[in-house]
Amino acid sequence: MKDISLIIITGLSGAGKSTAVRAFEDMGFFVVDNLPPALVSKFVELTRQVKGQPYRYALVMDMRGGRFFDQMQEALDYLQQQKVDYRILFLEAADEVLVRRFKETRRRHPLAGGGTVLDGIRRERAKLEELRGRAHRIIDTSSLKPAELKEEIFRAFQPEEEGARLSITVMSFGYKYGIPLDADLVIDVRFLPNPFYIKELRPLTGNDPEVQEYVVSREETKKFLDKFLDLITFLIPEYIKEGKTSLTIAIGCTGGQHRSVTLTNRLAELLADRGDKSYRVEVRHRDIQREKGREI
Repeated sequence: MKDISLIIITGLSGAGKSTAVRAFEDMGFFVVDNLPPALVSKFVELTRQVKGQPYRYALVMDMRGGRFFDQMQEALDYLQQQKVDYRILFLEAADEVLVRRFKETRRRHPLAGGGTVLDGIRRERAKLEELRGRAHRIIDTSSLKPAELKEEIFRAFQPEEEGARLSITVMSFGYKYGIPLDADLVIDVRFLPNPFYIKELRPLTGNDPEVQEYVVSREETKKFLDKFLDLITFLIPEYIKEGKTSLTIAIGCTGGQHRSVTLTNRLAELLADRGDKSYRVEVRHRDIQREKGREI
């Protein structure tokens, strides 16, 4: 089927689905919030009665539906049988972040029952495990501001008439703050000499020329970049061939301030310099401002 473009927005309560709704509305999608999965077949029938150009739709289906949500599997099976072109966007965040968000908004978790917010989060995470495994795109919103989440969604789902078919995000991060859950490829560059131990470089970041020179001038860095770029350029057309529309490459060092930032910037430059119009590249430094100068 190519007569409907459908995005299913789901995930953990408090992970940013309201922000996602606004993002899809800004992109011109017709959005239905909290649709019971049992009504998906009726919705598809209705959309197929619309004359003219095919619409783009987004449906929010989550645990607020209570017992109705148990029919999600049947709804997805129906979409496959009808050859509906759909994608699942799954939003999640760390437990402590979700707890804080619920406390700030004073909302009740839909699965908390008589227990705590954390009890509800853990029940919901377990119930959504299978659906998460079927998701086409998973975004961890733990460290994202609403505007940053909207930008992530724009990059992943905004239709393009021409040009890039793959959106590549090259992200730096610090292992001391955890591996990004939404990364497709993760590479550890802690094998490189650490600028933190150079007094003059410690307060700087990989965005500063002095740190860049220290990291990139190393022979092992040059070899690494050559080999890693080789791997990425091999993978890109294969991912595109398989229908992948977004790729997140996460490069990590200890604190996400020096080595990973330098190499993230450099890899993005090398990819952009190739002039390949089949993809576009964005850079994101997740942890660059956290405990600046205190990398261990």
